[in-house]
This record gives sequence, structure tokens and C-alpha cells, in this order.
Amino acid sequence: MTQVCVISIYVPDMKEAVEFYTGVLGFEVNKEYGSKIVTLVHGELPIVLEEMENTEYDKASSGVVLTLKSDDIHRSLATLKEHDVELIIGEPTDCPPGKYISFRDPFGNVWEYLQFN
Repeated sequence: MTQVCVISIYVPDMKEAVEFYTGVLGFEVNKEYGSKIVTLVHGELPIVLEEMENTEYDKASSGVVLTLKSDDIHRSLATLKEHDVELIIGEPTDCPPGKYISFRDPFGNVWEYLQFN
């Protein structure tokens, strides 16, 4: 069976990206590969941030939605609001496995928090 083992996210500003993912979402920096690639961890699945020039970034944008598990969706929402994160679905909303909220990182990538029932 195939499973995702790494998620890569292209960003135009590495410093701002690392600050957002560590300071707001609770990721930890695992490794830095020069100034353009940083590996983050949050549980077992590593996230790779790769800095691209603005013109390359615009071409690389995708419609992928990344989902993080939340043990307390209301606490997750409060953290996002404290950091003035752009909310797409700003109230916990029912879905088949539980409740979710949706938001954008500073670069327009869509993320969700999901709390399972």
C-alpha cells in the first residue's frame, strides 16, 4: 500500500514560512539544507518547505489541501485567530469524520484542522 511520507510546500519567503509553521502551527525545524530548503516535523510526517523565486512560486501553486489532526478544534481556532490567520471556514463545521476549520497560510496555501468524533 502506498502512503504519503513527505509533503513539500513551495513558499516565496522562507523566514516568514518557518515563523508561521513553527510559531502558529507548532511544527519543529528538523533540518536545514542551506537557506532554501527546511524540513519540519509535526508527528511522523515530515513537511519540506522549499523557497522559490516569486515568479517560480506563482507557477508552482497547486490546489492541494493539507489537513492537521486537532484534539481540540476550538483551541486550534483560537490560536489561528490570535495570529490573525485568514480563515476560510472560521467556525467548527460538521463533516463525516468530525468537525473541521479551514484557513490559508501567508502564501495562500489552504490548510484544515480536523477533530475526529
